[in-house]
Amino acid sequence: MAQFVNAKDDLVKEAIDGVLACSGGTLARLDGYPHIKVVFRSDWDRSRVALISGGGSGHEPAHAGFVGPGMLTAAICGEVFASPSVDAVLAGILAVTGAAGCLLIVKNYTGDRLNFGLAMERARALGRKVEMVVVDDDIALPDLPQPRGVAGTLFVHKIAGALAEQGKPLEEVTAAARRVIANVASIGKSLDTCTVPGSPKESRIPAGKAELGLGIHGEPGVQQVDFSGAEDAMGIVLDKLRPHVTGGPCVALLNNLGSTTPLEMSVLSHALAQSGLASHVIGPAPMMTSLDMHGFSISVLPVNDAEMAALAAPVPMAAWPGIHELGQVQVVPLPDSLTPIEPIPSVNDRTRATIEHVADLLMAAEARLNELDAKSGDGDTGSTLATAAHALKGSLDRMPLADLTQLFPALGNELSQTMGGSSGVILAIYFNAAGDACANGAPVERALREGLQRVSDVGGARVGDRTMIDALSPALDALREGLASAALAARAGADATAGIHRAKAGRAAYVPSENLKGHNDPGAEAVALVFEGLASSLKE
Repeated sequence: MAQFVNAKDDLVKEAIDGVLACSGGTLARLDGYPHIKVVFRSDWDRSRVALISGGGSGHEPAHAGFVGPGMLTAAICGEVFASPSVDAVLAGILAVTGAAGCLLIVKNYTGDRLNFGLAMERARALGRKVEMVVVDDDIALPDLPQPRGVAGTLFVHKIAGALAEQGKPLEEVTAAARRVIANVASIGKSLDTCTVPGSPKESRIPAGKAELGLGIHGEPGVQQVDFSGAEDAMGIVLDKLRPHVTGGPCVALLNNLGSTTPLEMSVLSHALAQSGLASHVIGPAPMMTSLDMHGFSISVLPVNDAEMAALAAPVPMAAWPGIHELGQVQVVPLPDSLTPIEPIPSVNDRTRATIEHVADLLMAAEARLNELDAKSGDGDTGSTLATAAHALKGSLDRMPLADLTQLFPALGNELSQTMGGSSGVILAIYFNAAGDACANGAPVERALREGLQRVSDVGGARVGDRTMIDALSPALDALREGLASAALAARAGADATAGIHRAKAGRAAYVPSENLKGHNDPGAEAVALVFEGLASSLKE
């Protein structure tokens, strides 16, 4: 798998220096490459308790992304998924610890516990005042004697960091961290494993499955479960967390494990909000990732007033998304001029049957048209048309089927609302123009041609530009001779687009000609399929 990396051995060093270069001077590092990789606050004066965390890299923005006022003082970075050395941790402690002391926040992995623990003992022997807490928030494996530390660690960073920033003593900061650790619970779910740079990708999660409770280093989860969508995925995760939520305010941290898209994370946010489990949310955002893992995790923490205040305290680090109350979606009525005027419904069985037949044809052609569109676009033409067709069938009871002067604009308005992208706009222009022509006394064939002319005028496309017009224009010209002739003309026009290797309009205009050769334009193909289907139905 190709990745934007250079030499594997330089990956973490270059990544750290990239963070520092973009920090505006707020961060610095110790001069210890390659073995000592310590990022710390450049403004630190040692007058307050220092907070140090870290571990293996690959979890970005953790941990360096949370170094700053109100959170961490320093982050000790290991190689990808590898604990930093004792010397690296000790160097970090000595660099930032003053008379107020420091707190080490460690995730519960053997390497981290050993290396941070030994460094703590060596620092104490050198006269430093050091405490250590171990985060074990992962509930995926309830019988595990040593639960893993995962994204719930961020609650500790934030709450302990807020107290340290206020100048609280080490004992109070440590006690607050331990209260958080005692109450926080986390679990993750993913559709795929992560890709470790320089190593082949493991493919252990089959299609149609999701893994519940996998670790942030790609460790296998507690079980593989059927995957049927975001709502179900979130529900399974929240069911595991629900016993850990008591009455009162509860904060959920919604974490992107690496490559889950912002759109997906927003859908998961909706499912979380609908559940009622939490009163507040941090995220959604990538905070404790696992390289490019396609998954998410939820951490929940029942909080008291002091902890809520600490979580709400602002920090300047861009990686921290802040905390927000989960509330009802606010919906404001449309402005009067945008509220659609509902037509008066009327009945015409023949017109209804024709529209239903066209809708069925488009829904049946969804996969075929998507496959064609994948050659010249983003592979969604079939889905776009099928979605609109399904909505159109459901709207027929409120359509003025007996009056074309009202029906054409009604069709245009419906399609503009239900069909995404430019297609809905184009068809809205088409049908509204056809309706205007009908209202002025034009017969149907001429009204449809006038609609096409309006589309060409507005959109700029003509025959030969490799769009649906290549099939629609000849079909409408032949329509006076009957549907059979129109179907033949539409088919010839659609097939001709396979020989047009340079599109002059539409999304295909941005696609290299090699991708277009030998493939019909999906919009033209859809027009041909509709006319062929209508002509065939007349023969039956």
